[in-house]
Amino acid sequence: MNHQFTAEERKEIIALMNREIIPAIGCTEPIAVALCVAKATEALGVRPERIEARLSANVLKNAMGVGIPGTGMTGLPIAMALGAIVGKSEYELEVLKDGDAEAVKEGCRMIDEKRIAVSLKENITEKLYIEIEVSAGNDRAVAIISGGHTRFVHVSRNDEVLMSLEGGTQSEGATAVAANNDPVLTLRKVWDFAMTAPLDELQFILEARRLNMNAAYESLKGDYGHAIGRLFRSESERNIMGDTLHCQIVGMTTAACDARMAGAMIPVMSNSGSGNQGLTSTVPVVVYAEQTKASDEQLVRALILSHLTVIYIKQSLGRLSALCGCVVAATGSSCGITYLMGGGYEEVTVAVKNMIANLTGMICDGAKPSCAMKCASGVSTAVVSALMAMSSRCVKSVEGIIDDDVDRSIRNLTDIGRDAMTHTDAMILKIMTSK
Repeated sequence: MNHQFTAEERKEIIALMNREIIPAIGCTEPIAVALCVAKATEALGVRPERIEARLSANVLKNAMGVGIPGTGMTGLPIAMALGAIVGKSEYELEVLKDGDAEAVKEGCRMIDEKRIAVSLKENITEKLYIEIEVSAGNDRAVAIISGGHTRFVHVSRNDEVLMSLEGGTQSEGATAVAANNDPVLTLRKVWDFAMTAPLDELQFILEARRLNMNAAYESLKGDYGHAIGRLFRSESERNIMGDTLHCQIVGMTTAACDARMAGAMIPVMSNSGSGNQGLTSTVPVVVYAEQTKASDEQLVRALILSHLTVIYIKQSLGRLSALCGCVVAATGSSCGITYLMGGGYEEVTVAVKNMIANLTGMICDGAKPSCAMKCASGVSTAVVSALMAMSSRCVKSVEGIIDDDVDRSIRNLTDIGRDAMTHTDAMILKIMTSK
């Protein structure tokens, strides 16, 4: 049954999207750590002599092997040093955009002098937890981010608490709905909002197209990461797979991911705290729309459908998990592509079920250049799932974890990613830290 939105309900959903769809430079986990360092440094009032980070396992996992923008380096120490040297907390996930070669040189000096320490925060259930302590002389300051990449729950200087959120951290199973009183969504509500909201209220989503397509085009000019995007546009690839729309979608999406994971100083529009999720929910939809000559309105509504689907799924999955975020984001883009193919709500539900039947269980083993390979798998499956949906081919409820109810199918996906894969997450971290 169609949902009729009041103006206030539309305003709440748009506010939710504007909170979750924001620009970011660099992988959001190390950047969030740098942001927390910047906030602690501001509270301290002087450049710190020492910086200590105590992080949840998921943050640590996602920050170990990814490039830090503008540095040519990977990992947390340089991100933390730059957070203290040039970071401004008001920039949020663009906290390091003022970085330059001199700042990198100073940061390397801090690292060489062993003034930066990173450790695992023990005995916490929150998967996204960042605690930074900075000190200079006899003064110290502490800043804590928990439950969201820009969600500060505590800032203090010496014995003075400058800010504190009641409750502090969220429990393991807490959703964004519980944390922020966000609108309660279903896939039907997501569809109805994307299809019926006044077009002039949705134009903000075109900034995601601008930033994320720019990232893809800029990547193709360079040689980033494993250069998977360029591989898909090479003559050898065309000889094997052809110059198809499918390959263009995969190539452009992976190109943007190549640059981001390699630490290019290129802003992208993130979704639910992840730049790769933002790229994967944007680029496939834009490429399909452009190549099929979709109207401006169709593009806007398809992007809203894609991004809001991702936000909806992440409400129950949580910010970080052992489940690769491209599974969620590619599910969103499959919905957008299905709509652009002429599909309605029923076809979109089929696409979602097909995605869940195929990609559930793809592990997240940290942010790194090879994430582009997982994006390739995700967006390739997104196209196949959309094509199946338009041919009325749907994975049935007798098959695996799929339920007749699409929202229940989504919950099955997020229950597995959030709860059942906890042991998997611990094993992944053990393997990564034992090498």
